[in-house]
Amino acid sequence: MTSDLALPHLPGGRAMKTVSLRRRVTFTTAAVLAVVLILVSLVVHGLFAVAVNRSQNAVLTDRVQLAQQLSKQGTSARDLLTRIDARSVRARLVLADGRTFGSLNTVREDESAVKTKHVLLSGQGELDHAKLTLQLDTKLLAGAQSKLAWVLIGATAAALLVIVVGLPFGIRRALAPLDTMTLLAGEIAGGRRGRRLSPSRPDTELGRTATAFDEMLDALEGAEARAHASEEQIRAFVADAAHELRTPITGIRAIAQAILQQPLDADPEVRQQMQLLLVREAQRAGRLVDDLVELARIDAGLQLRRTPTDLYDLADAEVDRMRLLRPEIAFELAGDHVVAAVDPDRIRQVLLNLLENACQAMQGHGAVTVLIGGTDNLAELIVRDTGPGVPRAERDRIFDRLVRLDQAREHRADGAGLGLAVARGIARAHGGDLICTEPPTGQRGAVFVLRLKIA
Repeated sequence: MTSDLALPHLPGGRAMKTVSLRRRVTFTTAAVLAVVLILVSLVVHGLFAVAVNRSQNAVLTDRVQLAQQLSKQGTSARDLLTRIDARSVRARLVLADGRTFGSLNTVREDESAVKTKHVLLSGQGELDHAKLTLQLDTKLLAGAQSKLAWVLIGATAAALLVIVVGLPFGIRRALAPLDTMTLLAGEIAGGRRGRRLSPSRPDTELGRTATAFDEMLDALEGAEARAHASEEQIRAFVADAAHELRTPITGIRAIAQAILQQPLDADPEVRQQMQLLLVREAQRAGRLVDDLVELARIDAGLQLRRTPTDLYDLADAEVDRMRLLRPEIAFELAGDHVVAAVDPDRIRQVLLNLLENACQAMQGHGAVTVLIGGTDNLAELIVRDTGPGVPRAERDRIFDRLVRLDQAREHRADGAGLGLAVARGIARAHGGDLICTEPPTGQRGAVFVLRLKIA
């Protein structure tokens, strides 16, 4: 099944870039690791060079200090050179009288291959004012530094190769939950409802994502189920409304045809009875149409004219009216004067519906009690009768549209079962509610409670 809804595009008409996440993560990770490895290699090589340079300077400094000590002790030139000219350090000693000693014949100043240090000795004997030249051969350490550089280059290259080869497998394993989500989304889009990811650890990043994904699926499938149920309810409501309208319209048509077919000398009393029946059926159809229009207004958003209204005074007027219309029923009003910001005409409509239902249920005899009360934020208008009551299982269903209980159907043939649905819709439009509750202990009858917000 195709959908008529299109996914929104990015601003400017540009589509979202959907490059491979695996390739992007692999390339980014490999690039970052390569830069890190190269930087580490350069740092190690630089630190090794600094350490070598410090070691060379330390060797030359130690030999100079030793030569100064020997010179002050009056050591001979040959003994001094024997102590200093050894291993990688070569020395040349020129005495004040011009004599030259040592293995260093030619002094090179090329610091890339050697390190040279000149010092003027001061001491006793022939070493006083002698010139000492020390030269350190750096070829050995330079070779070690070069080998270290090649080792670092090889290790970096090998590490990058391992990363490039092994990283895709690790990333594929790490991104496997995303593949699971994609597969599940495809299955649900294909019509397989009810499946969920059910993460084992909802506290992780992927766990939170999977939990949010499951909650989204719950909301979508719930909305789909509600939409389907609402569609079925609308179809059933339309069918029931058409059925309810068919009865009075059929009666009107039959009576109208009978009146038209009567002879001119027909009994006037019979004609008048038929006309009264015609008016009654028309009124019944009119009430049903009015209720349907009222429900349509409630569904579209009922417009309320709120004014501060004393609920006790409003109920008092309606109770007095019912006493005139139903003198056989005892009406009682009790409670407090509670003021609420409501639409008085709409609340009067709700109260009138509850009172008429109570009178119909009691079949012309009994008592109806209206109680007004409330708290700082909530007002309550309670209508209680002494009729047969409402079964516990039916106390919420009676507010559905076109629903009538068996008792009500027996005693009120002209009702269509829309009055309580309209009354609850008006109550909820005010931000309140209308419910049917349990009667007080030891009493019988129905109890309806209208709750309204004070402010």
